[in-house]
Amino acid sequence: MSRARSRSVDPLEVFADEFAQDMPADEFGDAGADDLPVRVEDIPSDVIAPAPRKGRGAVSNRVGRYEAHARERVDDGWAPPQGVVPAAEDQEPKLRTTVAIDASRTVIARNQSPDVPFDRSINPYRGCEHGCVYCFARPTHAWLGMSPGLDFETRLLAKPDAPALLRKELARKGYECDTIAMGTNTDPYQPVEREMRITRGILEVLAEHDHPVMIVTKSDLVIRDLDILGPMAARGLAKVGLSVTSLDGELARILEPRAPRPDKRLAAIRACADAGVPASVLVAPVIPALNDHEIEPILEAAVVAGAESATWVLLRLPLEIAGLMEEFLRAHFPDRAERVLSLVRQTRDGELYRSEWGTRMRGEGPYAQMIGQRFRAACRRLGLARRTAGLDVSRFRAPAAPKAQLSLFD
Repeated sequence: MSRARSRSVDPLEVFADEFAQDMPADEFGDAGADDLPVRVEDIPSDVIAPAPRKGRGAVSNRVGRYEAHARERVDDGWAPPQGVVPAAEDQEPKLRTTVAIDASRTVIARNQSPDVPFDRSINPYRGCEHGCVYCFARPTHAWLGMSPGLDFETRLLAKPDAPALLRKELARKGYECDTIAMGTNTDPYQPVEREMRITRGILEVLAEHDHPVMIVTKSDLVIRDLDILGPMAARGLAKVGLSVTSLDGELARILEPRAPRPDKRLAAIRACADAGVPASVLVAPVIPALNDHEIEPILEAAVVAGAESATWVLLRLPLEIAGLMEEFLRAHFPDRAERVLSLVRQTRDGELYRSEWGTRMRGEGPYAQMIGQRFRAACRRLGLARRTAGLDVSRFRAPAAPKAQLSLFD
């Protein structure tokens, strides 16, 4: 029997969330403090430079673009002499992850971006404890009055009502089925999912009603849900993509401090493939002079693990991420910071970021073209250049609409 299929979509081509239409640097035409170029020589000598924190990606908690005031730490002259350990009461408190409840009334987010081949997505969580410093979702925390820096990875919001909200939205009159993307903003399998199991609840609803889903994640926790995803994939309803930024465990730990190791992600690709779930690999972001030399090794390892397709995304630095990434580079890679930023500018017409449709994912110029050529050549050689089939949208069965009160008397 022939069945209708959605647009042909590789799950790793969806790494662009529902906030795909990047907001301008400032909606009111007045640059904020974080948007102004700051030279090292302009920084007052008493300002304390941001320092890395163990297990965290961002090195500061710089304020979001909507805040009226910026804050900076300064040396008041009372620091203990070098080599002297400060007293316990003088040490910085340990950053702990907190989870609040997001009281959203809807769960399916829509987008009209021409850069992504899907129009709807679900994100069970706001913020992400994986702490990837380059995460393009960080600026969304500014909308909540929090910092896109350390707040983004320590102050999370969860949507425990997401499965019930999803069922309600699928039951709405006029709902038209098309693939739902997950993991396009924050990771649906970040550590808090082990206890909260919101992602699993969403998958249970989708499986019950034969609704297609594609997932992008950095976590091998996706293996837990293969009992749902396997049968869905057998009906043409599920795909999974694993993001692998580096095969170097130390570099991955610095870039993505609380995400699973690269070898675990490759093992997850193998587990998905063995369960019959089409698996892909995303080489993203490609960071100039930091992990760009690993494109071919990552693709080779992914093929061995069972990946069927692949894609890549160039480092994106919209809004507050530019400042956060510069702080990160100067703290962790001071010898390469200027080189990385210079190459990024070469791909963005002299700026750290440009948001034009069609180029924001890949960049422009000789360096970006070279990365694209290398990636395509490796995919052709390894058999990863083929496009995968779209997911089946014809099987969808809408949930029964809630019965009106007094219907028992009809």
